[in-house]
Amino acid sequence: MIIGVLNEALPGETRVAATPTTVEKLIELGYGVVIEPGAGAESSFSDDSYVAAGASIGDAATADIIFGINAPSAAQLDRLREGTTVISLVSPAINPDLVADLARRRITALAMDAVPRISRAQSLDVLSSMANIAGYRAVIEAANAFGRFFTGQITAAGKVPPAKVLVAGVGVAGLAAIGTAGGMGAIVYATDPRPEVADQVVSLGGKYLEVAAADVEVSSTGYAKEMSDDYNARAAALYATWAPEIDILITTALIPGRAAPILITAEMVASMKRGSVIVDMAAANGGNVEGTVKGEVVVTANGVTIIGYTDLPGRLAAQASQLFSTNLVNLMKLMTPGKDGVLVIEWEDVVQRGITVARDGEVTWPPPAVQVSAAPTQSVAEKVIDEAPVKVPMSTARRFTYVGIGAAILLLLVAASPPSFRVHLTVFFLAIVIGNYVIGSVHHALHTPLMSVTNAISGIIVVGALLQIGHGNTAITVLAFVAVLVASINVFGGFAVTRRMLSMFSRS
Repeated sequence: MIIGVLNEALPGETRVAATPTTVEKLIELGYGVVIEPGAGAESSFSDDSYVAAGASIGDAATADIIFGINAPSAAQLDRLREGTTVISLVSPAINPDLVADLARRRITALAMDAVPRISRAQSLDVLSSMANIAGYRAVIEAANAFGRFFTGQITAAGKVPPAKVLVAGVGVAGLAAIGTAGGMGAIVYATDPRPEVADQVVSLGGKYLEVAAADVEVSSTGYAKEMSDDYNARAAALYATWAPEIDILITTALIPGRAAPILITAEMVASMKRGSVIVDMAAANGGNVEGTVKGEVVVTANGVTIIGYTDLPGRLAAQASQLFSTNLVNLMKLMTPGKDGVLVIEWEDVVQRGITVARDGEVTWPPPAVQVSAAPTQSVAEKVIDEAPVKVPMSTARRFTYVGIGAAILLLLVAASPPSFRVHLTVFFLAIVIGNYVIGSVHHALHTPLMSVTNAISGIIVVGALLQIGHGNTAITVLAFVAVLVASINVFGGFAVTRRMLSMFSRS
């Protein structure tokens, strides 16, 4: 089968759906590739580079499969044959007329922006790929408009304070913005209705601003949901408090299939400092900020710059094209099981079913619901993840029952043991209880360094074994020697592991 790459019909689009690198990978899967003349010019990929990779330059509309960043225009669709497969961004939730037109033309349409958010589909997720670039570029655009340092400096001419950045919405784009702004030396704050992202913000060096409300809960889809009036009121109060303090505001809040929610009112913008910058990454869907103009830069009366660009990924065209086309290659690997250049749609595969919005003259959108890994279904007795049962937390009554049984066993052992051994047995059981509570209170991320350092406790074993190694009994001497050897390995190995971990954070 032949894959064709059309020139993008959307004005201002600089990306291309295939690069010379991905063309080579498509050919390895058994496909032929035809590129329309000049399709990669805006992304700095010449026709000659495609030819060198094994593609041909010609009329891509005659191909069996069409790749695109955006869906083909009506004029381009008129050139396609019935039965052609089109793979591109479609936005089926907000473009039902386009989906219906594709079905009427008996074109099979695969929407790359409908990839289900599940673990095994991550390599196909173009929304995440593009959002990552957009978050990075948003900070670059903000820095350009800000016109001042992001990082704090102390110079002979005086002290320069670091810029303060607030990111509203901690999805892929928000995380990229946090990492970029923090890497440039800014003080970064972030907020999101999903409490599970707090650790991600902190891990990137940001400070999480919590909005405490009754309906805040872990997301069941991986996306933020539409929040209650109570949450919105509390969030508005938070934004109103921070607006006068920050220099850069980046908003990323989107609700799939809906207009973007207004987070920042005109009054909040008016309270910001002159020279502050807002990058509204939701401008294409209406914007999160009052006063945003889609695709334009606006300067308010009080000197606040509002950037409403909708082509942030396209401003890094070569990189965006490479990532987008790599997502397409990963999809083709999934749908070409024989690596023989034949596209096969497995209708029972939730990923392939989820992205297929038109097929055999029928609209197949929306697809059946997909159970995602963000919040698996729970039952009263157990929850099942990938068909592996996991017990729910132990009830308080059962916990106290086990503690009582353990205490009874301890008392029986103490009563039956010699008087000289009772003290040691009691200390042993108390050490188990105390150790469980101490280690259980330590964050999982610290378990490895904690264990490696606390292996030094094995030194106690070394001392005890040394006291016994000169004992007249041969068996005791052998056991003492083995204890010294094993405990020493544990001690030195623990410190070696710690040293290796610390070296990972040292500058070479």
